[in-house]
Amino acid sequence: MKKTVFITAGDPNGIGPEITVKALKNPRVQKACRAVVIGEVSSLKRAGWTENLAPLIALDAPGLPKKHAPSKEGGLVSYQAVETGIKLSLKTGFPLVTAPISKQSWQLCGVEFTGHTELLRARTKQDGLMMFVSEKLACCLVTEHFALAHLPLTKKRVEDTVLHFTQALNNLGKKAARIGLCALNPHAGDNGKFGTEEKEILLPALKNLQKKKISVEGLFPSDDAWIKHKQGLLDGLVCMYHDQALLGLKLAAEQPIVHITAGLPFLRTSPTHGTAFDIAGKNKADPQSMISAILFACSRKTI
Repeated sequence: MKKTVFITAGDPNGIGPEITVKALKNPRVQKACRAVVIGEVSSLKRAGWTENLAPLIALDAPGLPKKHAPSKEGGLVSYQAVETGIKLSLKTGFPLVTAPISKQSWQLCGVEFTGHTELLRARTKQDGLMMFVSEKLACCLVTEHFALAHLPLTKKRVEDTVLHFTQALNNLGKKAARIGLCALNPHAGDNGKFGTEEKEILLPALKNLQKKKISVEGLFPSDDAWIKHKQGLLDGLVCMYHDQALLGLKLAAEQPIVHITAGLPFLRTSPTHGTAFDIAGKNKADPQSMISAILFACSRKTI
């Protein structure tokens, strides 16, 4: 039996509608799931959506600008789509796949959340973990959408993330996963020469986790961590901040990457790119990450 999956089409003036429709036309997606799309109807129609492709929960966006750029109207309708998807997934347990939203558009329409993950945590009352997978590669974030000067890095936050990530990898079939803990500063701080976070936060967290028999190693400078992971010496990396994870992963991955929010009552996935306003409406968007996100959601239960 095909699995039902809810798909939010993202910002209507970005590439979300296009990659959603392209993914829905993919034979593997059609074979794997019964998709229900949630989004702004005119943008989906322009992208090629028809009633026989997938059911649509249509949302209106009065006054939506036709230019491909952040807008208050685009932010409001994409936010409403995600809220609708979360309610439906909480009610049914079916997975939720989210096309890209514009954080600037959400800000323009007064949404208090900086992105999907923060909204998902608030609505599910769970500490969802931001993680990414691509075949044998996997990583997660200790801190997410923060300026580097204001990272909320604490020993407890590091330990909780490692424990959460270990459980998520176990749920993906990676039993006794070997976790690599990334350093924050260059050369892992070089004994305090380049910052004190390693000595004051990360090493104490690492030692405490190892005392609890958690299979975590480190501290690894970013370049060394990604080389070891790519070589199969580590099963996953715990990264301190957003770009430490995404830069290494996008360079190392040979297959499309799937973004996962682990630890929710339902499985949530998304592609790992943004709204790409610069190519929206030009039929240039690559749907492979969206296809992978949908297929991943169809193939597994909650993580």
